[in-house]
Amino acid sequence: MKHARLAIYLLIFVVCPVMRAQSPAVQSAGKPSSHIRINRTLEQHFMVDRGDVHIDVIAQGLGPVILILPSLGRGAEDYGVVATLLAKDGFRVLRPQPRGIGASTGPMEKLTLHDFAADIAAVIEHERKGPAVVVGHAYGHFVTRMLATDRPDLVRGVVLAAASAGKVPPGVTEPSVSPEVREAIEKSGDLSLPEADRLRYLQLAFFAPGHDPRVWLTGWHPETEKAENTASRSTPVDEWFAAGTTRILDLQAENDAVAPRKFAGVLKAALGDRVTVQVILNAGHALVPEQPEAMARAIAAFARTLLVR
Repeated sequence: MKHARLAIYLLIFVVCPVMRAQSPAVQSAGKPSSHIRINRTLEQHFMVDRGDVHIDVIAQGLGPVILILPSLGRGAEDYGVVATLLAKDGFRVLRPQPRGIGASTGPMEKLTLHDFAADIAAVIEHERKGPAVVVGHAYGHFVTRMLATDRPDLVRGVVLAAASAGKVPPGVTEPSVSPEVREAIEKSGDLSLPEADRLRYLQLAFFAPGHDPRVWLTGWHPETEKAENTASRSTPVDEWFAAGTTRILDLQAENDAVAPRKFAGVLKAALGDRVTVQVILNAGHALVPEQPEAMARAIAAFARTLLVR
């Protein structure tokens, strides 16, 4: 009997403190309990399959979905800082790699913008969270606008970051991108050229004065660049220009040689009130390595206006 009483006393001595530690009343009086914290910025990779196309996606965060589509011949890695900032701000950020970059594969010949848009549509459908905000940076604006036209059910709104409008004002005969700048774009990613020449082309086409273009000496994918150029040239402008009927943030870069200030009002004039124009200062066409914080803030603010509608 003594042994039984001793066992009961020991049980009370051991269990009661544990029970008290788990009691909300006791917890509120002392230090807050520790909780498991989810790392919102942790990068995860997954694949999305669409027939013979396989898209490698980098994902971060939890919350409303934002996709970021990259510049010509470049991959999703360029947007790591912007994606991390958006993830910290409460968004789920998806960065699909274009075909030919990362683990993304698929046919690379005779493509149109409709093909690249269908790749992104598959990613949004795979996520199963309804329409997303889609950010198209530089060349990515072509695919973004095509997606909004082909699959408006999947697009909540679009951000066209450092994007050429695609047209010039009525009565203007010069091209939207000058021949000199177009040559600089093409030669920036030409890995056969001397580094000094490439730096000169990168500075001219992509970076604001005083910004070091060396950060973009690497990260080019010539096969993807060729396929993307073919797709944009094979798709008539009027098929993608309007971006469907969705709301648009025209996120312009102050020193953008590809989308110069003289054509800054084209999109707003053509599409009216559904276009909001915002200018990021001290940035060129590259934009992302130049002003990532400003870019992330603008995207987040615009996305939130769409969520309250």
